[in-house]
Amino acid sequence: MVVVGAAFIKLLMQWYNSKQQNQLLISENLETELKFLKSQIHPHFLFNTLNNLYALTLKKSDKAPETVLKLSELLDFMLYDCNASKIYLDKELQLVKSYIDLEKLRYNDDLAIQFEVAGETSKVEIAPLLILPFIENCFKHGISEKIDGSWIKISLDVQDNSMKLVVENSRSTNPQGDPNGYKEGIGIENVRRRLQLLYPGNHRLEIIKADHIHCIKLELKV
Repeated sequence: MVVVGAAFIKLLMQWYNSKQQNQLLISENLETELKFLKSQIHPHFLFNTLNNLYALTLKKSDKAPETVLKLSELLDFMLYDCNASKIYLDKELQLVKSYIDLEKLRYNDDLAIQFEVAGETSKVEIAPLLILPFIENCFKHGISEKIDGSWIKISLDVQDNSMKLVVENSRSTNPQGDPNGYKEGIGIENVRRRLQLLYPGNHRLEIIKADHIHCIKLELKV
């Protein structure tokens, strides 16, 4: 009985150690995938913003220096602040506002945009770079298509540990070609995967494409 008991304890310890190693491996794999997904956002965002700056320099626009300054602020955030696993929602919203300011410099008065925030955002924490790709996507979908009367509506509401984001934009029924796949690709799919990893069972993402409207709805427990 002593031998059997000792063998049982040894097997139990081996099983426990094996389980711990498997859990550690799963955790490390998830962390590696999340780091890879986040690293994809940076060059994708930078590529699109540099394109905007390039368009202004071609026109010899006086807004080019301001664009460089705004871009510098955004890169400072993306290189340092977004390395944390969580950031305050206010910081993410400031990033969104800076990005919108960059786009306004490019489109002048051709862009009608509405941005509304309700609820307490200063104490809420979320994973960084979850909202920006949706905002960037609506510019690529609607405004870049040169639609007359283009518009964007963004609303964010925080209530009872829940964040609700709605991003709508005008959409062309005859979109221009996109051979490089920049208009909807890495950005949205990247965020979709990050939500699955970071908020399993605690989020709902809905993407609606109508004839003239593109809408993204995100509900997130925070």
